[in-house]
Amino acid sequence: MTRNKIKFVLVGGFLGAGKTTLVGELARRYSAQGKRVGIITNDQTDNLVDTQNLRSQGFDVGEVSGACFCCSFDELVAAAEGFSAEEIPDVVLAEPVGSCTDLVATVILPLQQLLGERFELAPFGVLLKPSHGKRILADKAGKGTSGFSPQAEYIFRKQLEEADYLMIGRLDQLSEDEVTGLRERLQMIAENVPVIAVSPKSGEGVDEVIDRIESPASPSRRLLDIDYDTYAEGEAELGWVNLTAAIAPGEQPIDLDGLTQTLVGAIAKQVIEVGDGQIAHLKVSALGGETQSVANVVANDAGIDIGLAAGRDVSGSVQVIVNARVAMDPDELEKSCRLAVASVGAQLKLEISTVTAHALRPGRPTPTHRVVR
Repeated sequence: MTRNKIKFVLVGGFLGAGKTTLVGELARRYSAQGKRVGIITNDQTDNLVDTQNLRSQGFDVGEVSGACFCCSFDELVAAAEGFSAEEIPDVVLAEPVGSCTDLVATVILPLQQLLGERFELAPFGVLLKPSHGKRILADKAGKGTSGFSPQAEYIFRKQLEEADYLMIGRLDQLSEDEVTGLRERLQMIAENVPVIAVSPKSGEGVDEVIDRIESPASPSRRLLDIDYDTYAEGEAELGWVNLTAAIAPGEQPIDLDGLTQTLVGAIAKQVIEVGDGQIAHLKVSALGGETQSVANVVANDAGIDIGLAAGRDVSGSVQVIVNARVAMDPDELEKSCRLAVASVGAQLKLEISTVTAHALRPGRPTPTHRVVR
């Protein structure tokens, strides 16, 4: 029996762009069409909020941890082929690390060339994070005011340059004039590349994204001219902390939404006011039984965003996961996260029984494969 090719969809974008929310909405829409969907998440270390978030929504999720897709190519392939044999997906949605670029040369083209008989590669879409886009793409001279180093901004720009199509995220939070301004700035970087304004939360623009995914992929992929020294310096600017905490059962139910929002706000305050850090993305998840809440902060001047609302209190034990990506020393970032967890635990009168954390700076990208011009 001839096996149909699996549609492989890579959704790129900077940390905090909203890729997980978009991937979840795409998965729901493909499932509603009767298609089997697999999702692959990616992180430099384990205990990823995104994986827990998507699994709690009922999706079949594989995870590649320890390095980005380009540096863990074989693990990515294994994850894509590792879904249940009885439920081979029609579509695989893959979300790479948000500080990664050069994905056409190191992931898409190698998959196409080495495993083209198994996978059909969709056009590559990159989601713009508006809060950073407004500043990094501020003028024609490319002099951004994001608070990040030129090396980190270099990664942001390179992500946009290699896209087959671009998406302006968080449309529900933008005015018409803001969308128009971002479109104009994107065209300066990627002339003649289609741009879709999208809000996975409201659903606006998602059908256009699916239409683009289902369109024939361009035979002339957009290979980057990229300086890996600058790329490595930009990634190394970010402190990376994944922290888990266990909250013991108490006499009173726990308000998961209140917990995640209070905690992510406390970490942001600690990072900005004490650590002088520049936030790329802070995520906090609280899981009690099968009920989950997720809250995010995506920039120093951004408010708290509700990624997933629990909508009710829960009794029993709760697992908290913090994923922090901030331009500051990772050890100091871990200290800030631990202090915030302890402070919020005392404020909310919660018994925190265990806290573990892993702090790092991403190492130099060393792709398994790289297609050159």
